[in-house]
Amino acid sequence: MNNTSHQQYEKARKRIHQKKRFYVHFILFIIGASILFGLTLIKGFNISNSPIYIYILIVIWFVLLLLHFIKAFITTKFFDDEWERIQTQKLLQKHDEKIVKLEKKLQKEGVLPTPTSQKKKGFFAQFKKDQKVTLIAALGTNNELGKDNDLIWHLPKDLKRFKSLTTGHHIIMGRKTFESIGKPLPNRTTVIITRDVNYKFEGCLVANSLEQALDLAKKDETPFIIGGAQIYNQALKTATNLEITYVHHEFEADVFFPKIDLTIWEETARELHKADEKHAYDYSFVSYKRK
Repeated sequence: MNNTSHQQYEKARKRIHQKKRFYVHFILFIIGASILFGLTLIKGFNISNSPIYIYILIVIWFVLLLLHFIKAFITTKFFDDEWERIQTQKLLQKHDEKIVKLEKKLQKEGVLPTPTSQKKKGFFAQFKKDQKVTLIAALGTNNELGKDNDLIWHLPKDLKRFKSLTTGHHIIMGRKTFESIGKPLPNRTTVIITRDVNYKFEGCLVANSLEQALDLAKKDETPFIIGGAQIYNQALKTATNLEITYVHHEFEADVFFPKIDLTIWEETARELHKADEKHAYDYSFVSYKRK
């Protein structure tokens, strides 16, 4: 179940729970009000001599029941979290528009300087020159990445290296890659790329393109792109660095990393590790930078 479906399910479950509580309240009111009213009809019962307090109590209870009804069937339905989010966005948009109008007015009056026109730069040229957009991946001998949206090996030292490199940074990934992980990784800012404009996941940033994802990570000097294959293909054209783990074995796979052109990429470091009791295959950590 993806995040959007999960949110819809949780919303429906919450509304059903609210309705059940209202129905219980309604039944209790009918029973309770009937009992209280019945007491006023019993001859000789002290309260029958002055039933006004019972009537007031029944009226107050009815008002509370009415408020419960409004909350369960009206307020929650039409003024939920999504409605609040949309209204907040509208207010922020109006606020930004007012600021732009005020700036233009002050520029005309000479209070603020008029901005000089500059030649529009390409999107990726707007990033700081010292920002390292790094692709990090583990590959088999034939550039295998995985199968059925999952890894096809288990290398504890590779996972430890991944954690060490990416901690404290933005990690950018496609939706399927994120859902294979299942949750935001600790001490990192997760950016999910998806075409679904309504996709949300608590604790994560969501972008609808690689460009937008990099824009969300522009304050990070070393954002990492961690998959999947389509995102790697797009990012390889503009990335500045690669951190690759080569697993020296052939695997059956359904997704592959794009070919690394050594006329473009320069190897800067290589570290070979032999198979052991915790690692079934030989593997190497290799670093590249764009020439």
